[in-house]
Amino acid sequence: MASENIKVIRTPVRAPNANAHMERWVGSARRECLDRLLIVGRRQLEHVLRIYVSHYNRQRPHRARDLNAPDSSDRPVGQSSSSIRDFRVNRRDLLGGLIHEYDIAVAA
Repeated sequence: MASENIKVIRTPVRAPNANAHMERWVGSARRECLDRLLIVGRRQLEHVLRIYVSHYNRQRPHRARDLNAPDSSDRPVGQSSSSIRDFRVNRRDLLGGLIHEYDIAVAA
């Protein structure tokens, strides 16, 4: 951190308002993922969190970003002349179906 001229500020213990962004992320991870799974070991926990973090950053909509994911490419969904019936949707299940990700299928 010092090599990048970043000043580290320690947050007080048991003061959730001091680090609201992290508290929000932890709450989301618990509500959407960890509270719904039985974790039996560290290796499983790391695997589940790795998948959830990927989903959170690449697919999950965020209100502060106009329902876009932080790492999403802001590409247009389709042409304006296309109707809703022209689209096909691919669904991927993650963590045994706990999380679903959707993409528009490429027309063949």
